[in-house]
Amino acid sequence: MTAPLLTVRGVHRTFGSGAAAVHALRDISFEVEPGTMVALVGRSGSGKTTLLNVIGGLDRPDSGEVTVDGVEVTGLDEDGLSRLRRERVSYVFQNFGLIPVLSAAENVGVPLRLARAEPKEREHRVELLLELVGLADHARQRPGELSGGQQQRVAIARALAASPRLLIADEPTGQLDAETGLSVMALIRGIVESEGVTALVSTHDPVMMALADRVVRIADGQLLP
Repeated sequence: MTAPLLTVRGVHRTFGSGAAAVHALRDISFEVEPGTMVALVGRSGSGKTTLLNVIGGLDRPDSGEVTVDGVEVTGLDEDGLSRLRRERVSYVFQNFGLIPVLSAAENVGVPLRLARAEPKEREHRVELLLELVGLADHARQRPGELSGGQQQRVAIARALAASPRLLIADEPTGQLDAETGLSVMALIRGIVESEGVTALVSTHDPVMMALADRVVRIADGQLLP
């Protein structure tokens, strides 16, 4: 059997203390197989974003373990977490997170610059990724000159630049209309199949859930059976 790409075991996360404590995650355990797309589903405040942040090393759990691609995330120091996010895990956010003064191509190339890739290698990779997301003709445009759907496609291309093993997308279609959102989700689905990336995507859209290999539901910080 193939080892899971992601393993979450007994994760708890509480904010605050005493009567004001909020139990954001309660004993969360699940696994994700490599090369699959998993939809994380739950209402606002259910714990989805907290769980994604813990998995990606942006937040630390109070207890429990998270392992990504054989690396125990919960045991890493800050340098190790930075390396994890540079080499193994990439994020796609609801608000795109692009740098306004950079062109689409320059935004996609940022992770490659951080990885100190050779200029020719970087340019080739950026060109391939913009073609993959259907934006080869928009390489020189800045985010403000692109539609919301196009900006999210640039963000996805940027997330793929360093060839991550795990793509985490937190409500990636939340700012988009239904038709554009569906095309973005279909793009992520296609990337999972063509690039062999594992994707964990939080969403509340039932149409988008249909594109996933598996749906994991969360409510009040607990996984539902």
